[in-house]
Amino acid sequence: MKSRFFLASALLLAGCQITGNSQQEPVATNQESSAAAQNNNNTAPTAKHPSTKDQSVTALETQVTAVEPPAPVVTPQEQDDAWQRIAMQLKLDVPDNKRVNYYRNWYLRHPGHLTIVASRAEPFLYHITDAVEKRGMPLELVLLPIVESSFDQFAYSHGRAAGLWQIIPGTGRQFGLKQNWWYDGRRDVIQSTEAALDLLEYLNRRFDGNWLHALAAYNSGEGRVFRAIRENRKAGKPTDFWSLDLPEETSGYVPKLLAVADIVRNQSKYGVDIPFIANEPAVETVDPKTQMDLAMAAKYAGLSLSELKSLNPAYNQWATAPEGQTHLLLPVDKVATFKQSFEENGRQGMKVVRYQVKAGDSLSVLAKKHHTSVDLIQRANKMAGSNIRAGKYILIPVAMNGENAFPSLTEVRSQVSHGSGYRTIYKVESGDSLWTIAKKQKVSIKELMKWNGLSKQSTLRVGQKLNIWKTSQNGGVIRTVFYEVRSGDNLSAIADRFNVKLADVIKWNQLGSQKYLKPGQKLKLFVDVTKVSV
Repeated sequence: MKSRFFLASALLLAGCQITGNSQQEPVATNQESSAAAQNNNNTAPTAKHPSTKDQSVTALETQVTAVEPPAPVVTPQEQDDAWQRIAMQLKLDVPDNKRVNYYRNWYLRHPGHLTIVASRAEPFLYHITDAVEKRGMPLELVLLPIVESSFDQFAYSHGRAAGLWQIIPGTGRQFGLKQNWWYDGRRDVIQSTEAALDLLEYLNRRFDGNWLHALAAYNSGEGRVFRAIRENRKAGKPTDFWSLDLPEETSGYVPKLLAVADIVRNQSKYGVDIPFIANEPAVETVDPKTQMDLAMAAKYAGLSLSELKSLNPAYNQWATAPEGQTHLLLPVDKVATFKQSFEENGRQGMKVVRYQVKAGDSLSVLAKKHHTSVDLIQRANKMAGSNIRAGKYILIPVAMNGENAFPSLTEVRSQVSHGSGYRTIYKVESGDSLWTIAKKQKVSIKELMKWNGLSKQSTLRVGQKLNIWKTSQNGGVIRTVFYEVRSGDNLSAIADRFNVKLADVIKWNQLGSQKYLKPGQKLKLFVDVTKVSV
């Protein structure tokens, strides 16, 4: 309708003739009609059929009346899909570059990866987008956790970087992220997002507003990028990101982010359908202001323990911290339920048992036995020291689920496809049976059969390889880390660095009697990320 109106108007202004219908003849323009009305004594403008003119003008007026008003503009913040909100605000230039093309093609060939990423990002994407917008930073930064960690909140690297934003210990402390036995702020999605954006703002200032330089520095350190810029200046070379001599990982880091941004911005063009994420808050922070058993908190909120833990990956143990870090991230539709249950239960956050001390007991023994800490037992009993007497009663804070607040072994194994456990291979030996293998590996016969497609009647062959899925003994969260040996490294130091057993490092890498490591050699490690925070 609008196009017909604008065409008619253009023709009128140009002094052309308009046909009202197929039986009408050409009529005078509006300009000629006005002149005739003002000069009745002058020669009338050429108009063979005034009556036809009137009909045509009436038809035109009808068209003008029927024109629909322009559709309201939908802002990025008003979009239904969070990805569309982001896409509308992506502005960094994406060059026709072989590295960008390489990563774009990789993502397009592996659409399932973006599906997994979207699933992991769903609880957090709105919050991160909102945080970036409030600071007026490029929306490309919202996509950085895709490059850094594939939105795995438990991600852990060979360089000891942790969380969605892959922050190393020193940088985390520098930007206010506490790391202790109870809590690792680098995995706290809310706190680490603020810290990462603080760091990115700092780097952007250091590089005079050049975001590509700032992003490169986020990956490899500002010193490395500054050196590359100085070297290029001395050699009379350009100093833009694409001209710098940077480590291979960093050289691919920025192109990878730009490739992801290009795909998010042009899903239709590339035939990609990233799963919908509602453009509305999915989670909300609550703070009971007291140490909270995570199993108890999950019960109050009406969540499973693994659901609560996935939203609160910063807590290393079965409870929030004794002081300082007591906040929880909950689904928005569970907040009211949690608060009501918390109040109805007298604001109780911990389960405490009354224990009669026996001969040979010590605080450390009791803490280990009850999966708690000496400090907590002392706090519960207002003890200044560590002396306890047989026959006396003390209060011991214990985990509500009997062990700790991490997903149970069964839950972890069910999440193996998402990287929550690791696989080992067992070679069947002479005399083995499903029962003896299950007992040796500390798994159930049912699990052993399920992992290997066996039945109770299956015959085992000597040398046959069986899959065994493992998790840490305390139910922690396992991530596979590939460590590249450096000059001066030794197995013992590497084991200590990642808080794993030396014997396990040897077994995982089939080192046998090999005593010496070579720089550049790759070692596979299965690291419990909840035990490497300090």
